[in-house]
Amino acid sequence: MAEIIYVTKETLELMKEELHRMKTVDRPAASKAIAEAREKGDLRENAEYDAAKEAQGILEAKIKKMEGDLANVRILDADAIDTSKVSILTKVTVTNIATKKSMTYQIVSEKEADLKSGKISVTSPIGKGLLGKTIGEVAEVQAPAGIIKFKIENISA
Repeated sequence: MAEIIYVTKETLELMKEELHRMKTVDRPAASKAIAEAREKGDLRENAEYDAAKEAQGILEAKIKKMEGDLANVRILDADAIDTSKVSILTKVTVTNIATKKSMTYQIVSEKEADLKSGKISVTSPIGKGLLGKTIGEVAEVQAPAGIIKFKIENISA
């Protein structure tokens, strides 16, 4: 069974736009590249033709994956978020117990994760470790450097 992908309405629209672009812009461009390479002669020794065919195959795989992802999307409503515990779309402020450093993360789907803007994936080690925790609890997160302990300071929408 395919995995359900939780996204916001904005991300769903971005996914649809990307699929549309791949089908209407990228796919015709790939076909054109193959046609141009085919015109250059013997296909057995035509590296340009092989590269164009490979690029087309990669594009078709991306289109198929995006279509599959869109079929399994569930839209999250930001207004219906339960802030009593850490869950997807909540913003959580944590303090690293060892370093006393505080940071705020928003827990999002893999498609929306962007560490630079403070959005971490629900499937990341930190995301998994924080899920279900309430204010005041300590989350132990397994990281490559060992276990990191985070104290949950605040949860908001």
